[in-house]
Amino acid sequence: MTDVDLLEKKLAFIATCARELRQLSQPESIAHDVREERFVAHTLQIAIQAALDIASHIVSDGRLGEPRTNQELFDLLRHHWLSSTLTETMRQMVGFRNIVVYGSQSVDPEIMRDIVEHRLDDLLAFTCVIKARLPA
Repeated sequence: MTDVDLLEKKLAFIATCARELRQLSQPESIAHDVREERFVAHTLQIAIQAALDIASHIVSDGRLGEPRTNQELFDLLRHHWLSSTLTETMRQMVGFRNIVVYGSQSVDPEIMRDIVEHRLDDLLAFTCVIKARLPA
């Protein structure tokens, strides 16, 4: 059964992360300020992780399939929950998160800056779509 309260808490957490990034981050400093870089990277990481948790819960509860990767969680939500465009955006967000988490390559400061300056609305779009589909 869908735990609506849990999903709403995670949706609110994503909104809080986006708000904090808008209010507290200094995107122009990411490239030369290690604290700024870590604040932005970590805040994005935990916001994207919350989106993954939401997707996993919905996929599991709805028995929508067995994803082999975190990115496939969003593929399983395509059409029934997410548009193709938002699905691809969330897949890219997971790719960014994987770089941060696994450290397989360094995070490009310009990508982080672009996300903070232009892509936070994508995370908020995800929250709006999910919230609209939750049972009352």
